[in-house]
Parts: sequence; structure tokens; C-alpha cells
Amino acid sequence: MTDRVNGFFVTLDEDMRIDDAEAIMHAIRMVRRVADVSPNVTDPSDWVAKTRVRSELTKKLLDVIRED
Repeated sequence: MTDRVNGFFVTLDEDMRIDDAEAIMHAIRMVRRVADVSPNVTDPSDWVAKTRVRSELTKKLLDVIRED
């Protein structure tokens, strides 16, 4: 028996303006069997999460560089 798929999540490589994203959303809607496409609007918690990840990566990179 094979698994059944009911949807996909698409993540953009960077935030973009909604008017710039319209063409991408329209293209996805044109794919066969796509029922709906809706944007995920950014909010302050996204910025906090990105900042924390960047901070953690910076700390780990500095730890590697400082090891002699």
C-alpha cells in the first residue's frame, strides 16, 4: 500500500512582498489538482526566530574559529 499526500508546504528562500508573490501563487494554482494557495504572512515572531538562529550559528562559528 502506498501513502497518500494531501498537500505540500513551500518555503521561499527569503521574504517577499505580497504583490511580487502573486505570480508564484498564480503559477502554483495552475498546477493540476491544486485546490488552494494561500500566503503565510510574516510577523514579528518570524524575525525573532531568524535572529535567534543567526545568533546561535554565529556563536557556533566563533567557537570553531577560536579552537586552536
